[in-house]
Amino acid sequence: MNHLLLVTKREYINRVRNKAFVIMTFLSPLLMIGMAALVGFLSYKNSDTERHINILDESNLFKSELVSTERYKYTFLTDVDLSEAKTLTEESDLYGLLYIPKSENLEDLSRKVEFYSEGTPSLSVIEQIERVIENKINLLKIQEEGLDADYLASLQIDVNVRLESFKGQESSKLASTLKLAFGGLAGYLLFMFIIIYGNMIMRSVIEEKSSRIIEVIVSSVSPMKLLLGKVFGTALAGITQFAIWVILLVVLGGVASSVFGVESTPMQSEMSIEQASQFADVIQIGIAEIQQLPLLNLFVMFLFFFIGGYLLYASLYAAIGAAVDNDADSQQFMMPILMPLMISVYVGFFTVIEEPHGVISKIFSYIPFTSPVVMLMRIPFGVPIWAQLLSVFILFGTFILVLWFAAKIYRVGILVYGKKPSYKDLLKWMKY
Repeated sequence: MNHLLLVTKREYINRVRNKAFVIMTFLSPLLMIGMAALVGFLSYKNSDTERHINILDESNLFKSELVSTERYKYTFLTDVDLSEAKTLTEESDLYGLLYIPKSENLEDLSRKVEFYSEGTPSLSVIEQIERVIENKINLLKIQEEGLDADYLASLQIDVNVRLESFKGQESSKLASTLKLAFGGLAGYLLFMFIIIYGNMIMRSVIEEKSSRIIEVIVSSVSPMKLLLGKVFGTALAGITQFAIWVILLVVLGGVASSVFGVESTPMQSEMSIEQASQFADVIQIGIAEIQQLPLLNLFVMFLFFFIGGYLLYASLYAAIGAAVDNDADSQQFMMPILMPLMISVYVGFFTVIEEPHGVISKIFSYIPFTSPVVMLMRIPFGVPIWAQLLSVFILFGTFILVLWFAAKIYRVGILVYGKKPSYKDLLKWMKY
């Protein structure tokens, strides 16, 4: 046990004192905040861009509908034909030309509206124009049939289906979204942790093997303890790095929002006042739905699946690092490790979302190589405790079994040099 603690301590100290580790620990949050600020700034500038559009409306039906706003500036052209309108718009370097021809009937008109521009126009622009024209044409069609548009609108009834379990627990569509967000975030964090720090363990083993330091260490420490020490030490370094990231992101996020925050425009302020009551109701409902989530259950199981999933995959990464001499040789063994992870993410985001208690979701929540992600995404939707514990038991049982085989590969692989191993070689090493 003393050897295990020493190896763990050594791995942790070597990792946190590494210059690259220290630089990325403090630089990554800055890059994240910088990228978020850049994306937000570009989005703001893009949404703030004025689009000047000429309109040639030969039908004379849409002048009152297509009204200029802060983002869209419409200019109606008169006494020109289509060719002259296109030339005028192109020479003026405007965003585009909207052409609405004169038609005998509304159905024919809906198929002949055209938009001319230098390049491909924004989908949001076209959708906004289509929505305005479509609403006007539908209104004219209703009036053409001799119907009262206001009366028809008053007949429409919005339906809001109440969601409730057989046990009487109420829910909502917002609750489903929150459950998906909590489960998806937990599964994604585990997925990224395994990828980042699993590769870190593998490279650490390859470096020590290449420098022959491993030969000195293994003479006094058993391969099993050396393997576990590396896994535990790197995990502690990863948790330390994650904790620093969270603290820095919170601090830097607050500083960035106060320093680089964009002041609201008068229109935005007016809209926020008009929608304040509705927004407050949504926030209140969201808080109530979050309180109904099994937060304690999700947190405890997140720890179990996070630890179990990391230990399982980290053992495999360490075994691969011991089997090869460089990163290039490790690529042939990476796909069998990455495939279950990718499948778990696919099942989680495309199957659990649609049917969290379906057969596929249940099966993959018990398979140890996919359960850390899939089961974490299912728990917010309500999974029996016994099912969660069974999945955890299978996960840790598989980890012990994989660790035993990984230690066999590790024991032989760390002393093999100058040979690119095959899967057949790994099977032989397991028998030693």
